[in-house]
Amino acid sequence: MTPNRVVVLALGPVVAYDAVIPMQVLGQAVDGEGQGLYDVVLATLDGNPAVTTHGFDMAPHGDQGLIEGADLIVIPGTHSPGPRREGLAPEGLRTALDRRRADARVASICTGAFVLAAVGMLDGRPATTHWSAAEEFRRLYPRVNLDPRVLYVDDGDVLTSAGLSAGVDLCLHLIRSDHGIEIANQAARHMVVAPWRDGGQAQFIESPLPHAPDQSTSGARTWALEHLGERITLQGLADRACMSVRTFNRHFRADTGTTPGSWLIQQRLRQAQRLLESSDLTVDEVAARVGFSAASFRAHLRSTTGISPTAYRSAFRAAE
Repeated sequence: MTPNRVVVLALGPVVAYDAVIPMQVLGQAVDGEGQGLYDVVLATLDGNPAVTTHGFDMAPHGDQGLIEGADLIVIPGTHSPGPRREGLAPEGLRTALDRRRADARVASICTGAFVLAAVGMLDGRPATTHWSAAEEFRRLYPRVNLDPRVLYVDDGDVLTSAGLSAGVDLCLHLIRSDHGIEIANQAARHMVVAPWRDGGQAQFIESPLPHAPDQSTSGARTWALEHLGERITLQGLADRACMSVRTFNRHFRADTGTTPGSWLIQQRLRQAQRLLESSDLTVDEVAARVGFSAASFRAHLRSTTGISPTAYRSAFRAAE
């Protein structure tokens, strides 16, 4: 299998952490023979070293010409004054992005969304960026449907993520979409990070300090993961945590950044995708195994991936 070509286009002053994320995360994705599934390179518009926000330079592999052969172009966070303060694209950027293939995807990490917005690529689209930059983003780019609450947004050929670690989540999402959940999980294990945080999850959790043991929802979540095929109710989860439903809801959101219902759907989908990839169970059997009806499973998977369970299984069987 030919590795996907990924070009990280650094616009100075670039946030070095953001620029390195695609190299580190996508670089962990390997097939069954240990071959890398992504070839990630760093580029600048003119081929000169990129100045970082930390004061050191990053040497690129080449200039904007690398974009022509890219399957994915990633714009990391930047303090470039044009897109960040004036709503203007850096000189030569539009021309550079116009060189991309028609089927190439474009993604941004953190304030890289300002760059995509400056060239008009986010007009009328849903997008996100770091929550602390949301007010300025809305002022400069009112045509963008900004949601600063979420970790990342996948709008097909254009993807955006929130700040810092959300870029890791976006890259894991890309691996999962391209090559399946098991390879994404392997990459996450190498990175020692959570393998799945849904894009709609909150950017930050309300209570950063850990709860006392008797106030945690972890026990209820562990039980739910072991019983996905059973009927699971909010009241039942609250009872297992020895809380009222209202208190459980509050602590659950504080622990996970999402609601019990959304979390449960995410976990069931994750297990169902694994079964589609690795088992010969029928679609209806997969649905029952994880606690979905056949109809709801099809609806949730299509909403998440854009394809049916049968098409999902075929795509990953063909890639093996």
